[in-house]
Amino acid sequence: QVQLVESGGGLVQPGGSLRLSCTASGSIFSIYTMGWYRQAPGKQRELVAAITSGGDTNYSDSVKGRFTISRDNAKNTVYLQMNSLKPEDTAGYYCNAYRRYNKYESADYWGQGTQVTVSS
Repeated sequence: QVQLVESGGGLVQPGGSLRLSCTASGSIFSIYTMGWYRQAPGKQRELVAAITSGGDTNYSDSVKGRFTISRDNAKNTVYLQMNSLKPEDTAGYYCNAYRRYNKYESADYWGQGTQVTVSS
C-alpha cells in the first residue's frame, strides 16, 4: 500500500508559477513510476507528467516547456514545477504511483488531489 498526500495548490495569476508536492508513505517509493494528472470540471482526467524510477520523464504536449516533474527518493516526494501558468491549466491535480509487478499484476495509487486555479 502507498499513501499519497499532495500540497502546493492554490490561486495564481496567469503567467505565474506554483510548485506541487506529493509525499508518499507505506512502501518503497523509489521503485514506483510517479505521475501528475489533472481533471477540470466536465473533462476526463489526463496525464500531465510522469517520471520513472530511473528518472525518465514524459509530458503532455500542453505543458511541455512550462512544467517540470522531478523526484527526491530520499524524501519520498515528487514535485511538479509549473511555470507560465495559463487559465486552461486550472484543474484538480492528482498524484499517482504506479508499479507493474509482472504481465498480469500492477499497483496503482492516487492522492486526494490539490486544486490549481489560474485566474486574474
